[in-house]
Amino acid sequence: MDKRLVFALGALVLFGATSLRAAEVMPPKPAGYFNDYANVVPKEKALALNQRLAQFERETSNQIVVAVYPKMESDSDIFDYTYRVKEQWGVGQKERNNGAVLFVFVQDRKMFLQVNYGLEGVLPDVTAKDITENVIKPYFKKSDYPGGLEAGINAIIQATRGEYKGSGQTVREKTAPSRGGGSGVLTLIIFLIIVLVMMRIGRRRGGFGYTGLGGPFISSGWGSGSSSSSSSGGGGFSGFSGGGGGGGGGGAGSSW
Repeated sequence: MDKRLVFALGALVLFGATSLRAAEVMPPKPAGYFNDYANVVPKEKALALNQRLAQFERETSNQIVVAVYPKMESDSDIFDYTYRVKEQWGVGQKERNNGAVLFVFVQDRKMFLQVNYGLEGVLPDVTAKDITENVIKPYFKKSDYPGGLEAGINAIIQATRGEYKGSGQTVREKTAPSRGGGSGVLTLIIFLIIVLVMMRIGRRRGGFGYTGLGGPFISSGWGSGSSSSSSSGGGGFSGFSGGGGGGGGGGAGSSW
């Protein structure tokens, strides 16, 4: 084969791969355990579910995260895409790798429950499939997203409770500086700096989307079509910070 033809074919393949990657958006780590970027859950329900998942980590050390988006910003297979997002977030405590993420893409009518190795024993693929297909899906088919998400969270908690024992604190609470002295002022200053930086980045990238708990979410297409969140944050918000978990695992998904 002519060398020039080989070179041209190689360049075409490289261009196609680059274009595909450029069309994909990898969302940053969410602000909370329960994150409604599609505005399908009322404020009070979103806050209650977030607090429940935070308390579940305190009791068991398991990190369960829910992320609801308007649509999937990728041409990849849903398993491959959500797996890479979950790994980037580092869900699960590092030494136990005990995290799981329920991804929901409302406009695509698809969901996938990603499970780390540390929880596969109690949340194997067959159980993840049962939860998405038989527990959550019936609610989603009726457009009852709050009911479906709450039922799904209940089922995940029931399946994974007892696998590990918690320390009474989330990873964020363990690593937070002790209260006292000037730590409160310092925390406020750091928070304000982060918000200002994120706002500046957001303006460059095309604006903000908002989580179902009011946390700023840098957007490049995520959350399009909704001007504000139906579930802005309030007092007692428990933030999610990950724990460095990740690696392998399984899961299952459904469409409705």
